[in-house]
Formats: sequence, C-alpha cells, structure tokens
Amino acid sequence: MKRIVILLLVITGLYIVFNQAFQLEGFAFAGSKDGSAQVTNHTDTIKIDVGGVSTTIIPEDRDDVKAVLTGKGNLIVKKDGNRVEVKTINKWFSGFSFSEKRKLKVYIPEDFNKEIEIHIDSGNLDFSGDSMELDRLSLNLGSGNVDLKDIKVNEFVHDGSSGNVEIDRLTTKSGTFDLSSGNVEIKDYTGKLKADVSSGRFNLEMEKLTDSVEIDVSSGIVNLDLPDNADFELDGEVSSGKVSSDFPLNSKEQEKDHIRGIHGSGKHKVDISVSSGNVSIH
Repeated sequence: MKRIVILLLVITGLYIVFNQAFQLEGFAFAGSKDGSAQVTNHTDTIKIDVGGVSTTIIPEDRDDVKAVLTGKGNLIVKKDGNRVEVKTINKWFSGFSFSEKRKLKVYIPEDFNKEIEIHIDSGNLDFSGDSMELDRLSLNLGSGNVDLKDIKVNEFVHDGSSGNVEIDRLTTKSGTFDLSSGNVEIKDYTGKLKADVSSGRFNLEMEKLTDSVEIDVSSGIVNLDLPDNADFELDGEVSSGKVSSDFPLNSKEQEKDHIRGIHGSGKHKVDISVSSGNVSIH
C-alpha cells in the first residue's frame, strides 16, 4: 500500500513539473478552444500544425486568423514575428480518444497572398470557399486525408509520408511532390512538375503542358495524363519495371530499358526514371 501511495505521489509530481514546463513554453496546457491573431502587411506566413482532427480552412473577408476547435484537446493561435501559427494540442492526461469527432475551423483573410504552411500528423484537411492565390503553399503530411481545390500558387511543395491527397485545379509555376507512400491524385494541373515517388500511387492529369515534367520512381505506380495536343520530348529510363506511352511518337526508340520520342514540336521535356514500378503516359 505504501508503495502505491509513493508511486501516485511521484506521478503527481511529474505531472505538475511537466504541466508547468509546457506552460512556460506556451504549449500543451496553455491552450484554449479558440483564438485569433492579427494579420498585417508584415505577415509572411500562416502556419497550420494539426493532428487527429478534421480541419477546414475558410478564406473570408477578415484581417486576422481565427481558429475554433470542438472536441477534446486545445489549440494555440499566436503571432511570432512575421508568422501566425495555429497549433492543436492533445493533453497527456485527458483520456484523448480518436473515436470522438474533433473539428477545427481556421478562418483566414481571403486576400492573403503570401505563404501557407500546413503540417498534418493525422486527420483530414480541406479548403472551403473560393480559390486561393498564394506565393507558396507547402503541405507536410504524416497521414490522413487532404482535399484541395482551386489553388493558384507560384510554388507548391508536397512532402507525404503516407495518407491521401486529392487536388482539383492546381496552377503553379513550380510544383514539387515527394511521396514516400500513400496516394496523390491531381486533376487539372498546370505548371512545371518534379515528383519523387518512393512508393504508392501518383495520378496526375495535366490541364496544359506549359513546362518540363520530371518524375523519379523508386517503387510504385505513376499515371501521367497529358493533353492530346501536348508538345513534348519523352526520355524514359527503366532499371526494373515499365514505362509506356499511348502517344504516337516521332523518332521513337523503345527497348527494354528506355523509351524516347517526340510528340508535336517537342517543346517541353518529359523525363521519367524508374528504378522499380510502372509509369503510364496517356
């Protein structure tokens, strides 16, 4: 009995120490269910860092970032220099359960046009409302599901460990995709593209071919849907697996380890490298 009492005292003491420590750092036990931070002309980045929650980003006519969380856990909305950050927090001793539906709504200025940085450990995220025009949008996905639509951005960066990403209408000067596993499906894409697929499935439908396409596949499946009138020069290298094209190609060379050829004027480079897996161009 004495040992149990001592153990409980130790646990209580550790709880108090960690509680105070996190409060000093401005994290887990210092959060709330809602909050806001002003967005000014000097605000360069809105960072959204969430986990285990269904998140909706809502652009509207406002001059601040406001977040409202329902369900267990807390959140922090704070301004740090030129950055506004929204972060969800799970209390260690709250009896947190993924069975409870947790929802987070993040309201941002609809005219914000700089950088949005999104980190998702798990859960779902989607944009609501009209299209967004940004300088940079970065998406770091541990797991979960992301649904984006009507995005115009100078630079788009995706880094996915697992999970599912669906994007409908993405226009960018430069798009980079790093897929460890999971699934990425993009419709109506316009812009330069570089993709590194370690595993999983990468489906891309081009609205217009306006720049180069570079895809490196370690393992997995890639489907590249190009417009019928696309002007490109294809250079595909294969170690193990397959690269196939449904397009009629001029100056075509096709052997076991490579496929090369030109469609239309050959204006844009399409470079495919496959260590293992399959790439289909149609």
